[in-house]
Amino acid sequence: MKQSVEKRSEPIPGGAVLLIDEDLEQLEFVRAVVQGIGCTVQTCNSYSEGMHQLVSGAFDIIVVGQGSRDFDGRCVLVGAIEFNRRLPVLVIARHLDMGCYLEAMQLGAVDYLAEPSSGAEITRVIRNWTPRRKVRVAAERPSSPLVSETPVA
Repeated sequence: MKQSVEKRSEPIPGGAVLLIDEDLEQLEFVRAVVQGIGCTVQTCNSYSEGMHQLVSGAFDIIVVGQGSRDFDGRCVLVGAIEFNRRLPVLVIARHLDMGCYLEAMQLGAVDYLAEPSSGAEITRVIRNWTPRRKVRVAAERPSSPLVSETPVA
């Protein structure tokens, strides 16, 4: 099923998204949605490559396809939570399954959307979690005692 990409007027400049899905059509659709709101996107069409990118890059949110009814994308969700428990992960389900939904949410996913997800739904989740993450990360950084707040004369 061909999905349409909806345009948004307020971009999220600089948001970095790791997108992992073995369904190439869904991968391209979500990539277009995410790029359309001003985020940079790293795509992977395999879960093992996604795990490699996860630990070697800096991302604000991870979007992972559930895969089959066996929840193939679970390895990425678990890996992301183990790597950084504060890193938001959105799961997009090819096969809506209540057991997979409950498992994803219990493992720490911030949301679980069923295909065909609209661009608006994907945008909502990314907008809700990307700015929150940036604010939270900035608040957690300790200020350096070596940096003076007053200008040097």
